[in-house]
Amino acid sequence: MASEQLRAPESKPGENMLWGGRFTGGLDPLMVSYNESIYYDQAFHTQDILGSIAWARANHKAGILTASEFSAIESGLKKVEEEWVAGTFKIIPGVDEDIHTANERRLGEIIGKDIGGKLHTGRSRNEQVATDMRLWLRDELRKIEVFLVDFLKVTAARAEQEIDLIMPGYTHLQRAQPIRWSHWMLSYGMAFASDLERLREVIARVNLSPLGAGALAGNCFGVDREAMAKELGFEGLLWNSMAAVSSRDFVLETMQWGTMLMTHLSRWSEDLIIYGTGEFSFVRLADAYSETFRVPPQ
Repeated sequence: MASEQLRAPESKPGENMLWGGRFTGGLDPLMVSYNESIYYDQAFHTQDILGSIAWARANHKAGILTASEFSAIESGLKKVEEEWVAGTFKIIPGVDEDIHTANERRLGEIIGKDIGGKLHTGRSRNEQVATDMRLWLRDELRKIEVFLVDFLKVTAARAEQEIDLIMPGYTHLQRAQPIRWSHWMLSYGMAFASDLERLREVIARVNLSPLGAGALAGNCFGVDREAMAKELGFEGLLWNSMAAVSSRDFVLETMQWGTMLMTHLSRWSEDLIIYGTGEFSFVRLADAYSETFRVPPQ
């Protein structure tokens, strides 16, 4: 007995849907909700806009867009970004599937769909989301890099200033050998310096451009991948188009690195917590970074 085909409610494809062709019916509301990622990837709005401007510029240089069309697209995309920054961008549930479709939909409303619809010519969302992710991750990792550098500078300065302070070194929470307070501080300085070195290696692998890789087999319009990579601040290209769009190893590597960093932060924090107790009294944590129990006096 043949199984019955699941039937969605009778409807037509939405006006702003990116697909068409053989599709004659709309999506089930459950499928629409399941498929939406806009409430997560809206964090990429700046990177998506920058990537789209670089793409439009490359299409203009390749003769696909006229000068006036590119100018309109660039101006319109900047207005879309201004709305995101101002918090006035209106997400339309069921229409704005992701950050890419949301930005394109709004661009079409601002400059007209005839021109706005040309933005995506020759580009796949596969390369677009990979580009957004790499740009966003690179920017966030560079922020962490700044924090780590500042932390190491403070650690080195304090170690030099307080080099004459002597403390007991502990094994298994028992006094073992005398050490300098600076020696303890720099033990974590070494750990975080290694984390900084590894972070910069991660950033170098993240900061490679997949833009122009297409869905999997490249771009047939002759866009200048190197020019786009340079405009977006990438250090180079991901040369194999399939690898460029299919792998998320750079995300996993970032998480692995973050696990190492958080392990070191956890050890450092636990030492400070112990050293701040009445039993040790080596450090005093500022009130700005302390809380208390409701009943015990700690």
